[in-house]
Amino acid sequence: MRNLFIVISLLVMSSCTTKVESSNNTPPNIIIVFTDDQGYQDLSSFGSPNINTPHLDQMAKEGLKLTNFYAAQAVCSASRAALLTGCYPNRIGIAGALFPHHNIGINTQETTLAEMLKAQGYKTAIFGKWHLGHHPEFLPNNHGFDEFKGIPYSNDMWPVDYEGNQVPADHRLAKAYPQLPFFNNFEVVKEIRTLEDQGQLTTELTEAAVNFIEQNKENPFFLYVPHPMPHTPIAVSDKFKGKSEQGLYGDVIMEIDWSVGQIMKKLKEHQLHQNTLFIFTSDNGPWLSFGNHAGSALPLREGKGTAWEGGQREPCVVYYPKGIKGGRTIETPMMAIDILPTIAEITGATLPKNKIDGKSAWDIWTGKTDQSQHQAFFFYYKKNELHGVRYQDWKLYFPHTYRTLNGRAVGQDGYQAKYEMNTVENIELYDLKHDISETNDVASQHPEVVEKIKVLADEMRSKLGDKLYNIEGTGNRPVGRIN
Repeated sequence: MRNLFIVISLLVMSSCTTKVESSNNTPPNIIIVFTDDQGYQDLSSFGSPNINTPHLDQMAKEGLKLTNFYAAQAVCSASRAALLTGCYPNRIGIAGALFPHHNIGINTQETTLAEMLKAQGYKTAIFGKWHLGHHPEFLPNNHGFDEFKGIPYSNDMWPVDYEGNQVPADHRLAKAYPQLPFFNNFEVVKEIRTLEDQGQLTTELTEAAVNFIEQNKENPFFLYVPHPMPHTPIAVSDKFKGKSEQGLYGDVIMEIDWSVGQIMKKLKEHQLHQNTLFIFTSDNGPWLSFGNHAGSALPLREGKGTAWEGGQREPCVVYYPKGIKGGRTIETPMMAIDILPTIAEITGATLPKNKIDGKSAWDIWTGKTDQSQHQAFFFYYKKNELHGVRYQDWKLYFPHTYRTLNGRAVGQDGYQAKYEMNTVENIELYDLKHDISETNDVASQHPEVVEKIKVLADEMRSKLGDKLYNIEGTGNRPVGRIN
């Protein structure tokens, strides 16, 4: 009986610890670097022929390289909402990109990753682009972050032309946008008015991140660095001008890589790197109409603003020496909605009370399985339109319209080319394992796969709706609104 009591006691104690409990009972630090409009190919470790990213390459070498990782939607606000809540963005009412004239934002009833970790005793900070509502009730400090420095929405939402000049008061941009504010918590401390100002953002946000680590080296912390770059207008500090073989865009990516290196350097200075989960990825694919000021999603099809692979499949690197055996490439599909529940499992945090869509990827990261907990991943766009579904190695698209350049010459040096609209007329199916570029529709050859995915899609439509089919979902929650 005494031995049985001891065994039960040990089991109870182990259940109260974090997933990767250590002898000194120290929970892991969490860092997420989230770039803006970065293409799948825009790291040398993911195939870039002319952008050098040594710090991220080293992280991938020592950690995990995720080659089938998806943003939850191919546009800014929606993808950020998904990352921070573990929900498909349409579940929580966030669609597209929020603008300065909008009176909506993330609902206070939603639990963010920062709030979840703050309840575990973590110090929390965001340095970068928020884009989930710019009114006070929507700002990061009201959603679990102790510190916020950065911009409230995209860096192109400002009264400045393509050449970097302030426009006159009667210009359409001046009528649409105020000066771009830079926040310190709730206070606007300056305005971003020039390309030179934009060029200092990566450095300034990196310095804030490094200082935060220094100040919180004795506490568990969650550091979220959503860089405004390489979203256009792109700009870079003097230390990286002309450094890349890919011009200004390559310079910008190299500076982001430097930022990752600075953060890692500070972690190592205080012997924190072994017990830090460090994730790098992007919010959606490249804004291809900007030509040489945009990245590359090759060998994937299309880019930002589409449900094709180039719009949502992103480079992703995961580094966590203490908990994960590194030096591995993982091909199992995952999505940004999986980050929150994975971190919850690692830290022992309580999941949000509201329904979430993500599933923990911890067993995949640690090599216990290569099977996702998801039956499928759903690719919504526009106002709640279900455009595509990934099921195992298959990707199915429902009839819809999407923007494309159709092979035309694209914009140059900050000027944007005009998109055309193409239509998917009938259901299309692609075998991503053998056709990563989505060039060969095989729907007619695999009717059983098409039927299986259609059933899964109908199940999701009943929950989250689908404007293409005029279906209202039963599981959608309201976006936050001000009166």
